Amino acid sequence: MKISAESIAESARAASSRGLPPVHSWNPPDCGDLDIRIARDGTWFYLGTPIGRPELVRLFSTILRKDGDRYVLVTPVEKVGITVDDAPFVAVDFERDGNALRFVTNLGDEAVAGPDHPIRVERDPDTGEPSPYILIRDRLEALIDRKSFYRLVDIGDHAEYDGASWFGLWSSGQFFPIIPSDELP
Repeated sequence: MKISAESIAESARAASSRGLPPVHSWNPPDCGDLDIRIARDGTWFYLGTPIGRPELVRLFSTILRKDGDRYVLVTPVEKVGITVDDAPFVAVDFERDGNALRFVTNLGDEAVAGPDHPIRVERDPDTGEPSPYILIRDRLEALIDRKSFYRLVDIGDHAEYDGASWFGLWSSGQFFPIIPSDELP
């Protein structure tokens, strides 16, 4: 049987019901890799061409899983590897919800930053440029887009964290460090 994006989509539709499918409990045979790539900006490509149907991208995103360092689309009957340039989602906006920060992704997923959905910031070792992420679900993160990150920095605060002073964010009673306070310009 030849594996294609269409066959994966058909299997995903058959397996899907309300909410997210239980991909964590599926253990189908590995069928190799499929030429699907998620670019850093959140665009999904198939055979080098952007997938133009948002409903198909959303469907694929519901069957996405991370196995070790490998991203896979998984159905009850097959599993295929795909390429993810950075993170599989992009957090395109957030709002304050009481004392919490609620993020929404490019595909409509929501996550409230806190113990179950931590924020982390990686810094490029050469340039120092930050790449902020929030965990969306089960090892799948969203890169927080630049405009949202700038808004987050505007509401950031200094706090003692791990024995040092940090600039970061509070959400759901938890502090998320961004940069050591003494490294701020």
